[in-house]
Amino acid sequence: MKVGVIVSSLAVAMGVALSGIAMAEPAKLSFEHVMTIGSKGTGPGQFRYVEDFALTRTGQLLVTDASHAWVQAFDKRSGAFLARFGGKGEDEHNLDKPEGIAVGPEGHVFIGDYNTGYIKKYTADFKWLLTFSEYGSAPGQNIKSEFMDIRNGRLFMPDVGNNRINVFDLEGKFVLTFGGAGSEPGKFNTPEAAKFGPDGYLYVTDLRNDRVQVFDADGKFLRAWGRSGSGLGELKSPSGLTFDRLGNVYVAEIGNDRVQVFDPHGRPIAAFGSSGSGVGQFKNLHGLIADKETDTLYVADTGNNRVQVFKLTR
Repeated sequence: MKVGVIVSSLAVAMGVALSGIAMAEPAKLSFEHVMTIGSKGTGPGQFRYVEDFALTRTGQLLVTDASHAWVQAFDKRSGAFLARFGGKGEDEHNLDKPEGIAVGPEGHVFIGDYNTGYIKKYTADFKWLLTFSEYGSAPGQNIKSEFMDIRNGRLFMPDVGNNRINVFDLEGKFVLTFGGAGSEPGKFNTPEAAKFGPDGYLYVTDLRNDRVQVFDADGKFLRAWGRSGSGLGELKSPSGLTFDRLGNVYVAEIGNDRVQVFDPHGRPIAAFGSSGSGVGQFKNLHGLIADKETDTLYVADTGNNRVQVFKLTR
């Protein structure tokens, strides 16, 4: 199914001609649905609450499933189930509600456990190595961890309960925090995803402020964009965030059941999706990840208990 048709229909429905998007380049993007991964259930390869993604150097797509506490691995090209780890339990390798995930430069996998405050580190073959952080508001603690990223030996993690971004080194040592509750520039009301763009800046979806904020790697505020609404360029509960190889910013919107694409300065390029359970439709969107090598976009269609996969075409 060519989801590019949805892009055109959405723009017309909003009273925005596609030619009006030409202020941002490229002027037109289209998306072809190539496969769906998973379904509702408890078995291997099935989901109950898909949250976020990471890609490994060996071609695996890692998916966090919050309700079942599994992290599942799939072949990124075929969607075939490969393995899972974590799961409910009291041992060090177990998880309670995994949401944020990131893969380090040596292949280590880091998982943010939303309910416990723990961040757990695993080997590239999914063996537990280390647990750090804990539930709370003191420096180095967190409440409700979300979608995180790694840059230059540091882990950047949204701390929703404290409305801040916490930064650790990859051995679990606390480095710094920035943000705080509010709507002023540099403040947050539910920071959902913190991901680095190709430009080296950290982009944060500020969910209840309906905006994206941009920081340098030391937490200095640089710029922000977005306002509440359903029009092109507007946002409603932005959650997941990722980048294509050209540096375009993809934002999942829980409130609008769509994925919207911006240039790095917040100028809208395209949008696709609508409410529902069909191909190219979404319910309660969460994480996103783009594979820059293959121009493939993976979308956490959380309310439909699946991952939808799209090919970017131009």
